[in-house]
Order: sequence, then structure tokens, then C-alpha cells
Amino acid sequence: MSQLKLGIPKGSLEVATINLFAQAGWVITPSSRNYFPSIDDQEISCSLVRPQEMARYVADGTLDMGLTGLDWIIEWECEEKVAQIGALEYSKSSNRPCRWVLVTRQDSPIQCLEDLNGKRVATELEQFTRRYLNKRGVQAEVIFSWGATEAKVVEGLVDAVVEITETGSTIKAHGLRIVEELLETRTMIIANHDAIKNSWKKAKIDQISLLLNAALTARHKAMLKMNVPSARIAEVLALLPSLQAPTINPLTDPNWQAVETVVDRSEVRDLIPRLKWAGAVGILEFDLKKVV
Repeated sequence: MSQLKLGIPKGSLEVATINLFAQAGWVITPSSRNYFPSIDDQEISCSLVRPQEMARYVADGTLDMGLTGLDWIIEWECEEKVAQIGALEYSKSSNRPCRWVLVTRQDSPIQCLEDLNGKRVATELEQFTRRYLNKRGVQAEVIFSWGATEAKVVEGLVDAVVEITETGSTIKAHGLRIVEELLETRTMIIANHDAIKNSWKKAKIDQISLLLNAALTARHKAMLKMNVPSARIAEVLALLPSLQAPTINPLTDPNWQAVETVVDRSEVRDLIPRLKWAGAVGILEFDLKKVV
């Protein structure tokens, strides 16, 4: 039996990724004893791989597909070596994109990227940072950070760091400031080019991509069902957004109609009171698993 080799990001994205696959229809069960989780699909084999290494394993064919950050695709110059199937926004704690930023102490004389000439910069995104500085004509020493990157500039071990952030709140909490944004990143579905050329594997990759995106779309949607007096149906329909149009069904009592629609979850708290005031009763809200 043919199998698709799937890379699951190990670490901070691991639980969120497994939960997303569960919503999409695949149950992945990690094992504490190895790096090969089981999955309830005989056509897929899973490997836990650090996001920092995922692009290289997909590029060389060790994996057929995987999930990793755009930053790590760029770090290893794999933009042309892997097929980027699409972006997935499922790991954030805020609505802001993740950014790699140049950070230094509040009292540092560094005010722009060019002020790094002759300075030391620590980062986990070493190769990208070095290329970025070279393109700007900045001669700085870039050293790899194994962790606790922000602490290195706090303690004066380096002059600046390039670190990832969502809101910048942790950076400010450490008494640091952002000098410049270098890169905006997001989680990507990537695939090996040879896998894409294989019709069976491509169909499997497309299936996974479709259902993961359907699950993510559903997280931002809700279904509303309600009963509405026939005399007030136009008033209620005027309030209802929908993917296409609200579904209306007659009830056994001709004076009432059943209405259902899919709306943005963010609108529900304001929409339900307005529907109530417009005459709707028995209003129900349902979570959705997938929206295709």
C-alpha cells in the first residue's frame, strides 16, 4: 500500500497541529517513546520533526509533505525547493502576524539597522539574518542562539537580537525595544515536488490541505437556527449575513418559518439580540467542524 509521509511540527505547534488534524478528520496519537505518532489512516505515516528542519526534509524527499513556518523555508533557501500549498493560521494567540524583529535595549544607541555595523547580533534565524544584513550593506557578527535569545541582549552578551514576536509585549516586559521588522511569517503546508508529480500523492495532499483549511474556516463561523413569524420574515432576513443565502423552511403552523444560516462567529453576540428584537424565537447557535 502506498503511503504519504507527513511531517508534524514538534514543539510549540505540536498540540495545535494534532488538534487541527482531529477537527479535519484524522486522529493522530503521539507516543512518548518515539517520534512516529500513529494516525487512523493507513495511507499516511507521521513523523515528528522540528519546524526548523521540516523544509529541508521535505525538499530532499525524506518527507512528502509537512507543516512549518515560512521563516524556516526562507532560512534554508527552500522557497524553490518545496511546493508551498498554502498558509494555515491556527497557532496564534492574537490576530497579529508573527514577525521577526531586530531588538535591543532601551538605552542602546542602535536606532536603525545600519547602526549594527561592527556589532554582535544573536538569533536562531541565523542564515536569513546574515543574508538580510549583507543585502543592506551592514557588517555585523551574527551568532546562533540556542535559546533565551532576548536574555542575551538584556545581559549585554550581544548588542542586539533578531527574535520572533506576535504582539511585542514580552519584548517590552524585558525592557527592550523593537528597532525594525525583518520578516513576517506564517505556518505553511509544504510538499516535495516529486510527491506533487505523483498523482496518488497529490490527491492525498490536496485532500489534507482542503480539510485542514475547511476546519480552520469553521473555527470562525457559527450556524444559527431560529423560528420567525411569517409576518416578520423580511425584517429578520435583512439582519442575516450568509455564505450564500439563509435557508427558509415552512413549519406546520403557516404563521411561522424556520430559518438557518452560517455567520461569522464574531458577529453572533451582536446579532442574536437584534434577531430577538426583530421577532425571532428559539434561536440556537451551533459550532461547525468544517466549512468547504
